[in-house]
Amino acid sequence: MKAVVNTRYGLPDVLQVMDIEKPVPNHNEVLIKTQSVSVNSWDWDILTGKPYLYRLMFGLLKPKLNVLGADVAGVVEAVGKDVSKFNPGDEVFGDISNCKWGGFAEYVCATETALTKKPTDMSFDDAASIPQAAVLALQGLRDRRPVAKGQKVLINGAGGGVGTFALQIAKYFGAEVTCVDSTEKLEMLSALGADHVIDFRKEDFTKNGLRYDLIVDVVANRSIFSYGRSLLPNGIFALIGGTISSILQTAILGPLLSKANDKTFSIVVHSPNKDIPFIISLFESGDVIPVIDKRYPLEDTAAALRYFGEGRVKGKVIIKV
Repeated sequence: MKAVVNTRYGLPDVLQVMDIEKPVPNHNEVLIKTQSVSVNSWDWDILTGKPYLYRLMFGLLKPKLNVLGADVAGVVEAVGKDVSKFNPGDEVFGDISNCKWGGFAEYVCATETALTKKPTDMSFDDAASIPQAAVLALQGLRDRRPVAKGQKVLINGAGGGVGTFALQIAKYFGAEVTCVDSTEKLEMLSALGADHVIDFRKEDFTKNGLRYDLIVDVVANRSIFSYGRSLLPNGIFALIGGTISSILQTAILGPLLSKANDKTFSIVVHSPNKDIPFIISLFESGDVIPVIDKRYPLEDTAAALRYFGEGRVKGKVIIKV
């Protein structure tokens, strides 16, 4: 089968389209004929080996994961002897980051617990867009305390995959939503339902005097003290992604600051495939629609990741297999 392989850390140019052995499912696994895969920040981080902290998990000198891609959608080709949820021909999707990754390929194996049947009215592209981004967005909005109607929510880095889902889910919960991103993404965010938009190049939301019940931050690029100034009493700061310094600062100082005042500073810990049925219900009701910026064929996965790395993506980038 064809797969996009990386044998060393680097920029997308290190990726090669190669013929490798087609996987065989273990007793608890499903073999999927891949149809669509979405690109996530994890793919970029593991490809480049940066931040270097990831190399402790994914290979110190060279990557242990030679085929990336975790958000997959496809058709079941075969099942292991202990699989009871799926049969050949079923259309499925899921986040396989707890399995062996491998989505940027014509076939991939995953445990049945990582997969969900795809609704017939959901395209493979839409299905591949959902697992990591929508799940992280939902966790950021309600894991510490569910967002309530009328509360003020700010999403920093709202124009990407997680942010576009977070905006729509927050609006579903009845929140007043402010989105922060670059100029070229603000029109899209307004069209998705944002009540207010802020161009981060022109305005620092931590210095404008406005405060929020919840800040969901996908790009965390300010100090934890700046975020604290922008929180209302009993407000929550939920960090999903960002610089290593911001993550470490929140991990170390967050618990101390949470105890010292009436605000909560937390890091969202990714729980793969959590609440997928709820997200499906939002899709079927029309309350949440995946935003897809560009689609690339499998052979152009390097170009897809190059575009992703430029930071200009509106919503998701899809690999069509």
